[in-house]
Amino acid sequence: MMSTRQLTQLELLKELSGVAEDNVNRHLSMTKDWSPHDYIPWSDGKNYAALGGTDYDPEESQLDEVAKAAMITNLLTEDNLPTYHREIAANFSMDDAWGHWVGRWTSEENRHGIAMRDYLVVTRGVDPVKLEQARMIHMTNGWDPQGKVAQHTEQKMTMLHSVAYVTFQELATRVSHRNTGKVCQDPIADKMLQRIAADENLHMIFYRNISAAGLDLVPDQAIRSITDTIKHFEMPGAGMPDFRRNGVLMAKHGIYDLRQHKDEVVMPVLRKWKIFEREDFGPEGERTREELAGFLDELEAAAVKFEEMRDRSLAREAAKREKAGLAV
Repeated sequence: MMSTRQLTQLELLKELSGVAEDNVNRHLSMTKDWSPHDYIPWSDGKNYAALGGTDYDPEESQLDEVAKAAMITNLLTEDNLPTYHREIAANFSMDDAWGHWVGRWTSEENRHGIAMRDYLVVTRGVDPVKLEQARMIHMTNGWDPQGKVAQHTEQKMTMLHSVAYVTFQELATRVSHRNTGKVCQDPIADKMLQRIAADENLHMIFYRNISAAGLDLVPDQAIRSITDTIKHFEMPGAGMPDFRRNGVLMAKHGIYDLRQHKDEVVMPVLRKWKIFEREDFGPEGERTREELAGFLDELEAAAVKFEEMRDRSLAREAAKREKAGLAV
């Protein structure tokens, strides 16, 4: 049945409160509590200079350049939790099931930064001084998940934009963490990041289910929010130091690239919501869906172009290594 109604922020929160409560209970029944300290090789640690030891030496790190870039990017992203908490609390409120979720989600997310930082500091995987400097800059800058969307749309931002954004962002983070664990070539790091990725997946499911309920409730309004989010999506680490450089390295080596973004993040969620099968959109919703379809075609073309450029770049690097080997 076609529906074209629009709801305010407060009306959306009220109408979806029952769905939120059901999904909080679902999450609590599925999640597994864990402790960051269980994933850290503490026996590998030693004092830094302030306590009579030695400070970081790059030669101590067992991580290659790609793994370092990915770990730093992922950790600094997790570090900005106060900004994310503020945004989600403002959009969801702290009442009833919404408030319980905000607190629970924030607590679970906090473990990720604790575990990753402890691992890097104990194993001397990266320079802890530079890491702290970058954390200070990134957290001072903060992050506005709806800022880029707001620049490109006249529609007032609602919680539907927020849940659409975090649905895709949580899944993207899961992919990034999982692939980072693989490139670290350390079973301890891999196990830790698998655990973190599992959390991110459950968080994604919560937000995906809220978005699905929003689609059923106000189809045209929800598809507009989803389309805005996909068209102007940006990871929450965009403002951190060296984000572009590190992002290029991560994309080049298959940790997170345009192909993964489209095929492993955007499309699975859209299929779950049955976006291109629904028959409940009004005229405006139909136009928005066509707009989304057009953008997905552009995204596919961009992914193909990136893959071609990456393949050429990797081939040139391989040729240089081979030539250098022969010269030796």
